[in-house]
Amino acid sequence: MLIGKTANTNAQWLSERITKLGGEVTRVTIVGDDIRIIGSVLREILRRRPDIAITSGGLGPTFDDKTLQAFSKAFKRPLQISRSALRLVKSKYRRILEGNTQLTPPRLKMATFPLGAKAIPNPVGTAPAVTLRQKGVRFIVLPGVPAELQSIFGQSFESLIRRLSRTQYFYETSLIVWSLLESQLAPMIGRVMEHIPGVYIKSHAKGGEGTEEGNIELHFSAKAAKLKLSRKRILKALTLMSELLGRSMPDNRHPRAGVP
Repeated sequence: MLIGKTANTNAQWLSERITKLGGEVTRVTIVGDDIRIIGSVLREILRRRPDIAITSGGLGPTFDDKTLQAFSKAFKRPLQISRSALRLVKSKYRRILEGNTQLTPPRLKMATFPLGAKAIPNPVGTAPAVTLRQKGVRFIVLPGVPAELQSIFGQSFESLIRRLSRTQYFYETSLIVWSLLESQLAPMIGRVMEHIPGVYIKSHAKGGEGTEEGNIELHFSAKAAKLKLSRKRILKALTLMSELLGRSMPDNRHPRAGVP
């Protein structure tokens, strides 16, 4: 990712899922395969005290999979073979290799956890996911392969996020605007957000701003204790924004709205 070869699709996917479950993502950090740097980021997370910190990648059998070694060093937890993780690894290879469960060093590596860490089944791949607590912070350590990450998250952690989000429901939609500039939309956005608390509006310019080809997407989002309430807030915001736009659009042209 840091050399531009791989896009960070995991961060985008997790951010979207967590937000829709009512959670709030406050930070995304990308680091290389360096135990010292990973460790410094883990210690910085502890200072901020989030409810949950999720990492992805670095759980496989190769030399550059260093995430668990970094946890071990950063939190002074010795590495040891996890019996539950070892059972998961052996069971996976038994199915893949038709009974061959030879525990080579790379395979043992995927079952070597920091003291106190727990193994989480991986329905898709071979490396188990990991959870551990450190000074009140719950760490969820997921594989980097997107299919594995998404499967484990959906199976084992979505309900946790929903529970910790205190039953916040997220709703979103978009309004596409032509023939206006972001600088012209800015005061309208401010007015709508001021009059309808709980709604957040973000503008995204696309193409040639202010031209026939270009447009600006206004992304509306809201959280509330009930889904019906978040939808109601969005509807009110869309109505007010449409009224403001109707007074500003030249040549009787009108914006179009649509759910992404």
